[in-house]
Amino acid sequence: MTMALKRLVDARHADVATLRLALFTDSFVPQLNGVALVLERLVEAVRARGATVRVYTTSDPAGAEADDVRRWPSLAFWAYPEHRLALPTQPRVRRELRAWKPTLVHAASPFGMGLAARAAARALHVPFVTSYHTNWSAYSRFYRMGALQGIAWQYLRWFHNGGVRTYCPTRAIERELAARGFRHMAHWSHGVDSAQFSPSFRSPALRRRLGVSDDAVLVIYVGRLGAEKGLAVALDGMRNVMRGAPGRVRCAIAGDGPYEAECRRLAPAGTVFMGRLTGRALSEFYASADVFVFPSTTDTFGIVLLEAMASGLPVVGADVGPTRELLAEHTGVTFPPDDASAFAARVLELAANPERRAVLARNGIAFARRCTWDRVWDGLVDDYCAVMADAARR
Repeated sequence: MTMALKRLVDARHADVATLRLALFTDSFVPQLNGVALVLERLVEAVRARGATVRVYTTSDPAGAEADDVRRWPSLAFWAYPEHRLALPTQPRVRRELRAWKPTLVHAASPFGMGLAARAAARALHVPFVTSYHTNWSAYSRFYRMGALQGIAWQYLRWFHNGGVRTYCPTRAIERELAARGFRHMAHWSHGVDSAQFSPSFRSPALRRRLGVSDDAVLVIYVGRLGAEKGLAVALDGMRNVMRGAPGRVRCAIAGDGPYEAECRRLAPAGTVFMGRLTGRALSEFYASADVFVFPSTTDTFGIVLLEAMASGLPVVGADVGPTRELLAEHTGVTFPPDDASAFAARVLELAANPERRAVLARNGIAFARRCTWDRVWDGLVDDYCAVMADAARR
C-alpha cells in the first residue's frame, strides 16, 4: 500500500469513527417486514465499521427500550394496522439529540418519527438525510386514501427535499422521483446473503410434504399478504395455470398479513399456505421450488427477488420499473401489470420448459452473488462520511 493510499484509508476510518448516527424510523424490529429487517442490518453494519448508532422508533409490544433503541408511544395506523405512528414532541426530541450529539440524522420514514427527525436536525444544524422505502402514493390506492393521492407527492417532495440526500433503492425509483421534482438522490441498493439463500437447501422431503412429485413444478410466493402486492392478479392467473397444466403445477405461499383471508378465498384448490417462515425453513422453501412469482406493482425494491434468485429460482414479475431493473440480467420474465392471463401464460411457458428455467436460474445465482451486503454497506457508510465532510466544510 502506498503512503498516499494509506493516508486515504486512515482518513476514511477516522471519519467512520466520528460518525454518530441517529436513525429515525416508524418501522423497526421486532416488526417483521422488509424495511425493519433492512434497517436492523444497517445498524449492525454501521457499528461493525466502527461507528455509533442510536435508533429512535415506535413502541412495540415485543420491543423493549434500551440506550441504543429509544421507543415512543405509538398507535396502529388505521388504514395500515401493521404500520405504527408516533408523534414525538419536538422539545423532547431536541433535548435527546442535543444530549447525545449525533453527527448525522437519517429518517427512514416520512411521517411520525421522520417528521420529528427533520425538525430537530434542522434546529440543531445536524446534517439530515432520508431514504425512500415505500411508495406511499401507490399504497394510497389500496388503503382507502385515494383522496390523499393528489397531495401525497407534494408532501413527500417537501419532506425529502429538506435533506441533503434521499437514498433510493433502485435507479428506477431515482428517475421517478427526479421527474417529480425530488433533489439530491443517491443510490442505496440492497443485498442478499448467498450463504443463507442457496440451491443447496433444496429439500425433497419438503416437496413430498407439499405433495409435489419429482416431475411437477412448484410455483411459490414469499412476502406480505397485502392488497397492494398484486396477489389477486397472481391467484387469478394461477387458477388458469392449474387448468392449463392439471397435476403438473402446484402453488404454495409463505407469509401473512391482512389480505390472507381473501388470498385463501381466491387461491386455486390445492394451494398450500405456509404462514410466516424464517431461518432454515425459509431457505428450504425457496430452494425446493421451481418458479418464483412477484406480482407487486408498488414495491420500491423486492428483496425477496434477490432471495429467490440466490436460491436458484427464475422469476415471473410484474413489468414495472424496480422489478424490471432487477430482472435485467435475464433472471426472469415479466408480464403486463394487472393482466392475469399474461401472468398465467408466462408461468405456463416456464413450467413447460425446464431448460429455460435452468438458464434463468444460473443467471439469477450469478447476479445475486454480486449483490453482497458488504458492498452495499461500504458504499452507504462512505456516503455518510462524505455528507459529514461536506457539512464540516460548510
